[in-house]
Amino acid sequence: MWAGVVAAALSDFRMTSILTHTAKNLPSTCKWALRFSLRPLSCSSQLQAAPGITKSKKTLAKPNVKNIVVVDGVRTPFLLAGTSYKDLMPHDLARAALSGLLHRTDVPKEVVDYIIFGTVIQEVKTSNVAREAALGAGFSDKTPAHTVTMACISANQAMTTGVGLIASGQCDVIVAGGVELMSDVPIRHSRKMRKMMLDLNKAKSLGQRLSLISKFRLNFLSPELPAVAEFSTSETMGHSADRLAAAFAVSRLEQDEYALRSHSLAKKAQDEGLLSDIVPFKVPGKDTVTKDNGIRPSSLEQMAKLKPAFIKPYGTVTAANSSFLTDGASAMLIMSEDKALAMGYKPKAYLRDFMYVSQDPKDQLLLGPTYATPKVLEKAGLTMNDIDAFEFHEAFSGQILANFKAMDSDWFAQNYMGRKTKVGTPPLEKFNTWGGSLSLGHPFGATGCRLVITAANRLRKEGGQYGLVAACAAGGQGHAMIVEAYPK
Repeated sequence: MWAGVVAAALSDFRMTSILTHTAKNLPSTCKWALRFSLRPLSCSSQLQAAPGITKSKKTLAKPNVKNIVVVDGVRTPFLLAGTSYKDLMPHDLARAALSGLLHRTDVPKEVVDYIIFGTVIQEVKTSNVAREAALGAGFSDKTPAHTVTMACISANQAMTTGVGLIASGQCDVIVAGGVELMSDVPIRHSRKMRKMMLDLNKAKSLGQRLSLISKFRLNFLSPELPAVAEFSTSETMGHSADRLAAAFAVSRLEQDEYALRSHSLAKKAQDEGLLSDIVPFKVPGKDTVTKDNGIRPSSLEQMAKLKPAFIKPYGTVTAANSSFLTDGASAMLIMSEDKALAMGYKPKAYLRDFMYVSQDPKDQLLLGPTYATPKVLEKAGLTMNDIDAFEFHEAFSGQILANFKAMDSDWFAQNYMGRKTKVGTPPLEKFNTWGGSLSLGHPFGATGCRLVITAANRLRKEGGQYGLVAACAAGGQGHAMIVEAYPK
């Protein structure tokens, strides 16, 4: 991605973010743009988490509602696509995450009632990757498993599907996770070539076969490559991010500063051993991988040299301020609280209220957190001030900062969300303080579990009580969830 960038020492890192761009030259499709205040969104803040302060707050436990807990969660190291995992298959990574979870928790395989995994770009040979990975990890063939897909919130859907199974009394113990292997994605023949091959397979005589072959043309051989693009709009997510950043007057400098913040915080967390959800993975025929390899703090000067990646030459989204194609898998052990305690576990966190949203996939593709956050807070009876740890998925710097501006706008709330007032902006000293998808990586199907277990680990480390996880996803969808720290 931007491998030639030289890492800068953290002590040299100083961000002095100011929002200098005006709203001129905004896309006509983004009619709300001129309404926004150009108040600076400072990223000049903390490379360290705020001191842990244990607060006395009410619990979100509800009468006659089963408490559901996260016992623990793990992930393989997240790696840049095309590196150490490039010769594997998705189920290899998913199996490694499951094996790592079994080793970390010592949960007996036979106790697990159901396994759910999320994925986005499916390997045809293992379309139900949850089942194949479970069998490979040694789970009983009597343990059901299924795979879900919901773009970048696929693992979120896996988790909440598990929550539903436990809440309804169908299960007590669920393993939820996700996987993505961007190093090897399915590439299809053209539709004409596929049709000819299928017809040839059905042909019953030599004459029929020769007749079909006579219709072959060289352009039939053109492959169909998968793209991170919207089917409904034919627009890549990068283009959407560029337009969104322009609509909310988020500058290139500000995006680079935010990306640098993410990489610097991730490097600090990595060096301090805070990324404890990682389990080592011995890649067959290669060395054991022990850490993420996409964390690369640079300098604003180096980042400024990169050309726009999507809208050229005037776009502001570059390889440096975008999440990169990533290989990785995650898994977490979810139980009813009663079951966890009966088995002698000390859970990490409660999984509380959650919310899914969807909106216009053209102009509001990446605004899922803005729509989901106030809804899940109201459902839980909380405010932004109650949240101690925010963990948002970072698809692009521009996406995060545009969400910040939308969340901080009464006008946007009133005209697009049907709300009287804004929800407010998450304070940066509580926001993604151990890095995010821009730096840690983003295996599409696995990120949701990483967000939740990071929120749980941060709450334990910092003495907080409530975490808020949120993410956008392709199709204009989004998710938010409240995580409550388990009492010590």
